[in-house]
Amino acid sequence: MEKHTETTTTPETIEVLNDLVAINNDRIAGYEKAIEEAKESDSDLKSLFTSMIDESRKIRLALANEVQSLGGEYDRGTTASGKLYRAWMDVKAVFSGHDRHAVLANCERGEDAAQSAYEDALSDNELPAYIRTMLEEQKQILRASHDEIKALRDAAK
Repeated sequence: MEKHTETTTTPETIEVLNDLVAINNDRIAGYEKAIEEAKESDSDLKSLFTSMIDESRKIRLALANEVQSLGGEYDRGTTASGKLYRAWMDVKAVFSGHDRHAVLANCERGEDAAQSAYEDALSDNELPAYIRTMLEEQKQILRASHDEIKALRDAAK
């Protein structure tokens, strides 16, 4: 019976996983932009952002592997909201003078969006248990990054 449930939910599961692939693609692009915006004196941030890009690449790989094992094609793009987020970040940077607090505040908004995407995904009661476990673990990894960004932002005030 459970096998039947997983089979009938496969297209929906693939869609949920692809949404999270896109969110992680957004996160990678957002941190690449943040590295460009960071001042030379913020080398600690550049190092942190690079590690967060690596984190999202690992998460994206796990998600993409799962999509492919379910017989789907994984999404190589970003979300529409992610594109809007990055465009807003570009405009904001022009006015903020690229200061440390503004860059971190923008990164925190992106981390909030990632947390929200994972909450939405986990609200799908049809997800197979092993995928739910994987997503909960990824959400916790991203939550720790969110909290680190928030602490740095608060310290930069």
